[in-house]
Amino acid sequence: VQLVESGGGLVQAGGSLRLSCAASGRTFSGGALGWFRQAPGKQREFVAAISKSGGTTHYADSVKDRFTISRDSAKNTVDLQMDRLNPEDTAVYYCAARQSWGSSTVYTSTYDYDNWGQGTLVTVSS
Repeated sequence: VQLVESGGGLVQAGGSLRLSCAASGRTFSGGALGWFRQAPGKQREFVAAISKSGGTTHYADSVKDRFTISRDSAKNTVDLQMDRLNPEDTAVYYCAARQSWGSSTVYTSTYDYDNWGQGTLVTVSS
């Protein structure tokens, strides 16, 4: 499966952005999905995850109550709505997918995923 992110850009602190990830080559309706980010000089870190059914989500503490992950299995997309952005959110954001046997399972480690997008840059100015 190929994953392609879009929606990144430059935004002022306090603003919002919506990232989208589209899959091609194979549907990921049978898989769990996640968003990760990597800031310059730092390791890739977990941001948000959603289960195969879409009924279970999980967020990093740093983005909880500001970011919302959602999926549209019919369109084969997963979105990340990011509100109240701050400069610490500046990073390259990656979507990831993996096969999931549990409908409610979410995965939060980079090692859990075997399909990655190329990333989209989000820059938040102060």
